[in-house]
Amino acid sequence: MSVELASVCPLDCPDTCSLTVTVEDGQVAKVRGSTANPLTNGVVCNKVARYYPDFVHGKNRLRHPMKRVGPKGGEKFARISWDEALDTIHERFSAIIEEHGPQAIMPYNYAGPHGLLAMGSMDLRFFHRLGATLLFRRAMCGGVKSEAFMGTFGTAGAMQPEQCANSKLIVVWGNNVTYCNLHLAPIIKKAKANGAKLVVVDPKRIKIAEQADMYLPVKPGMDLILAWAIAVELEKIGGFDPAFIDAHVEGAEEFMAEARKFSIEESSDLSGVPVADIRAFARLYKDTSPAAISVGNGLERNQNGGNGIRAIFALPALAGKFGVAGGGIVGGAGNLFPKTPAKLQRPDLVPEGTRTLNIVDIGRHLVEDDLDIPLKGLFIYNHNPIVVSPDQNVTRQGLEREDIFTVGCDVAMTDSMKYCDIILPAATHFEHDDIFCAYGQPYLQRAEPVIAPVGESLPNTEIFRRLAARFGFNEDIFKASDKDLMDDAIDGSDPRLKGYRPSEIPIGTALSMERGGEDTILFLNATPATPSGRIELKSAYLLDKFGQEVPTYHPVADSLPLSLVTPSSNKMITSTFGGVKANDDAPDLEMHPVDAAARGLEDGMRVRIYNDLGEVFLPLKITENVRPGVLYSPKGSWFKTTTNNQTVSALAPTTKADLSEGACFNDCRVEVVAA
Repeated sequence: MSVELASVCPLDCPDTCSLTVTVEDGQVAKVRGSTANPLTNGVVCNKVARYYPDFVHGKNRLRHPMKRVGPKGGEKFARISWDEALDTIHERFSAIIEEHGPQAIMPYNYAGPHGLLAMGSMDLRFFHRLGATLLFRRAMCGGVKSEAFMGTFGTAGAMQPEQCANSKLIVVWGNNVTYCNLHLAPIIKKAKANGAKLVVVDPKRIKIAEQADMYLPVKPGMDLILAWAIAVELEKIGGFDPAFIDAHVEGAEEFMAEARKFSIEESSDLSGVPVADIRAFARLYKDTSPAAISVGNGLERNQNGGNGIRAIFALPALAGKFGVAGGGIVGGAGNLFPKTPAKLQRPDLVPEGTRTLNIVDIGRHLVEDDLDIPLKGLFIYNHNPIVVSPDQNVTRQGLEREDIFTVGCDVAMTDSMKYCDIILPAATHFEHDDIFCAYGQPYLQRAEPVIAPVGESLPNTEIFRRLAARFGFNEDIFKASDKDLMDDAIDGSDPRLKGYRPSEIPIGTALSMERGGEDTILFLNATPATPSGRIELKSAYLLDKFGQEVPTYHPVADSLPLSLVTPSSNKMITSTFGGVKANDDAPDLEMHPVDAAARGLEDGMRVRIYNDLGEVFLPLKITENVRPGVLYSPKGSWFKTTTNNQTVSALAPTTKADLSEGACFNDCRVEVVAA
């Protein structure tokens, strides 16, 4: 028997596609897009369409609780019952708490699923009540850009992707649309058909650049310098809007004082963008309206990442590009949703004085044992830390410690699960209720199970309900049903829900969270939600939080000659789908012909990429799509693709960005030789 059922994609992607799932004999047989979400409109990426059935039902799926019976990192596990698994966790965690206190336990989780229930609901209630160490997760990805937006525009929403159809100039800056923001591509195509120009700013000539009217090959980490140069040139050619600046911009002069410290020639040398191109872009931007800028997450991953994004955000403010449909900055979608995280996650349960650790530092803390209260119990879920964390070898060494009791909970037997003492099988989003906001579009959606849980797998919410009961947490909040949790996640009184309780939003629909049914247009029907009510290029908020009142530049030392950029793959979302057969092979390392010739390297040969942190072996692809001095290889591959259990994360430093103490994957410097 075959049926088609509505669902939503939960993966870490801005688009949050609506799905139609074909179920045959109780199994997911096909996944394709549906038209429920007006933005995604029936289109999904190839990886979701191709790999989900294998991900849900393939040989790598975890189906039963297990305990480790061999060395950490190995393959030896024995099936156990849920009762034994939960009893063991209770016994071991209780012993740790008795000896070291509850902060010796830490949830080691991230954002594998983006449904509000699976990502952080009953689990956080449990750990908050337990008194466990808090984990600052946003440093891994997205936190830098979010803080840059917050400091500049506050909690306001801004232009959503569909508005770009009205733009006459679209700037795609550090956003690999084809892989990471797929549904912006047809909007760009529509705008271009109506006469719009497209500019792509990226160290790599990405797929969308084939359609570009101008391509600016900025060096990794030099977006701040380039944005400053554009601002200085705009000022020189009369491209500023003094009236808009006077009325709506805070700190323009302080911002420009920093920008003017670099001549256009110095900026060109640092950024790698020719002087003529900087001038041509500034002229195009001055003369063209409406002009939209879409900024990706990749450019946040360096020590100047936050200030680079702030400087890009400054361009439409200085040039007065807001106030019209298709003008300004694409972003702020997450701010549109009436989320109620305090009600859902209950941070009021956290004991006063509980510490918070940065997710980027956990490997070091485990290896060096440098905390006053040592970490002795970990619970890994929604996360594959050994694959995605910077300085991978240190993370692996930390997870190898036999004296640290580690619980893992996942859909698949990831590389990280192999270092766990107890493994719990999690349900996929096709097997439980959830509600979905988005960080790249404005539509609220709900999903119900389309199949029964595979094997003995359980939703995260039920796993932590059962754990709460084991620990004697008998308060009603730990007995809340998934529908109760949905109603706790979203403000049901918001008129945009059209009278529906969050738990009763019709399946197969998408509710726009833009107010009054109108497009969000800053300075037409919306204003910045900053302390001043203006766009803040000079931010008291960022000064207080990070010491960054106005954007400033900090040079990054180049210890080795090549920059390695590790972007998203067209075969995985971070590391999700890394276990399917299609991802058995190692990804390519892309290198410019000039760099290859200087090292005597040939296309297709196996090469060694190395620095002081590790070494990785990959097949070489020589291409002019990357600029000289820059290498590309996608993130997320599993150890099965290696000969030494090291992937590109092994080469990434643990230095911190200027905002949010974010990870600096793109500050990675390496050398390459023949293997």
